[in-house]
Amino acid sequence: MPPFGYEGVKAPPSPALFPTLKSSFTRNGAKASRHVNIRHTSTKPKVLVALYPDPKSGYPPNYARKDIPKIESYPDGQTVPSPKEIDFVPGELLGCVSGELGLRKFLEANGYELVVTSDKDGKDCEMDEHLPEAEVVISQPFYLYYLTRQRIDKAPNLKMAITAGIGSDHVDLDAAMEHKVDVTEVTFSNSISVAEHAVMMILALVRNYIPSHLAIIAGDWAISDCVSRAYDVEGMHIGTVAAGRIGLAVLRRMHPFGCKLHYCDRHRLSAKVEQELDLVYHQSPQDMVPNCDVVTINCPLHSETEHLFDEKLISTTKKGSYIVNTARGKICDRDAIAKSLHEGHLAGYAGDVWFPQPAPKNHPWRSMPHHGMTPHTSGTTLSAQARYGAGVREILEDYIKD
Repeated sequence: MPPFGYEGVKAPPSPALFPTLKSSFTRNGAKASRHVNIRHTSTKPKVLVALYPDPKSGYPPNYARKDIPKIESYPDGQTVPSPKEIDFVPGELLGCVSGELGLRKFLEANGYELVVTSDKDGKDCEMDEHLPEAEVVISQPFYLYYLTRQRIDKAPNLKMAITAGIGSDHVDLDAAMEHKVDVTEVTFSNSISVAEHAVMMILALVRNYIPSHLAIIAGDWAISDCVSRAYDVEGMHIGTVAAGRIGLAVLRRMHPFGCKLHYCDRHRLSAKVEQELDLVYHQSPQDMVPNCDVVTINCPLHSETEHLFDEKLISTTKKGSYIVNTARGKICDRDAIAKSLHEGHLAGYAGDVWFPQPAPKNHPWRSMPHHGMTPHTSGTTLSAQARYGAGVREILEDYIKD
């Protein structure tokens, strides 16, 4: 039988353990929609999970499809998660409070108390209330619960922090190492999901899709207005900041469009890949950015990339260029992006990452011109949720077994 990633309810047993990142070598609010536990002190070990609120229309939603395509391995040959069993149907909404990542039956059967909430921010939030008793904390990149040093110091029982997805920049890794807290993620589970989102945003910006769509909704047929900012991507120079799993996937997907592709990364790709995609390598973003019509950001957030795209670097982009950011919001200077769009230097900006998240209603990226912003959704498609839900289950199986 195939590994997880096919239509069906349960995955087969597998001896392979899903790779996780440990804290010692990591690479790279809304109120709760439903409180699922009566607040009390429990003698059972506790797993604490922060998930985004349920759909406004209720749970479960009306799904568009009955199943998801079968995925047996990732592009680099790594196998998809293969837990011993799953308690959800692939394609279900797992990332919200009622979805519970499909973990309740498994954890309670193994003697754990599961607390799932979307109440993760502000004074006296439910996550903070349960944190001192938590043995495992699970969070998503799309709805982060920040495990700061202050929070880790208040969690004497904490042994593991799991990202349901990819990324660990929401965890103070130094504090985690000092307290011997393992930091894990579900590597590659949503890399292609994010890459597809980036490609979608590139096309939407360059083709001026969103205003054209809104014109139809408004009852208009304003062809001149729609095409006055619409171009072809063919022949454009498109560059990625970082060419890891996501960045390289974006380049591969843009190659058939006849674009001229650029990248910068600390680690140069192989000559074979460069030749296959006809890539131009640059040693730094500063070298690459002035050559590009579109820049897509796919690097992790750390001290060297925070506010990398500041007013100075943005000023070196071509007039009329586009930036797509599906990495982390703080890689771009919020006000510098808005200013460049208002002044007409950048032709467009799109992304699904913000700082802070959820973004306040007065965040300038909500109202700046020529943007294609979405909530942080790129890596939490129902397809991706099936993979990172299975990956979290496999990490917990391994943890409980030990």
